[in-house]
Amino acid sequence: MPITKSAHKALRKSKRFYAVNQKKKTELKTALKSFQKLVEQNKLKDAKAQLKIVYQRLDKAAKTNLIKKNKASRLKSRLTAQLNKKSK
Repeated sequence: MPITKSAHKALRKSKRFYAVNQKKKTELKTALKSFQKLVEQNKLKDAKAQLKIVYQRLDKAAKTNLIKKNKASRLKSRLTAQLNKKSK
């Protein structure tokens, strides 16, 4: 347990950031899974709309250091390739 006042404050701050980060991670994963589901069901028009949302979530996550920038780029590339593969 923290002893000093500043350590108590740091703990509170850490817990708050952890909760926010977990919420954002869950939203990102949910968006990714819904995109995957739409692609599997061959609902390509809906998948394209969902891809736009996934891009926004990935960019925001990379911007706030929730995930690394290159991971966001890699995921965007793979998701786009997956959509293009299904559309052929």
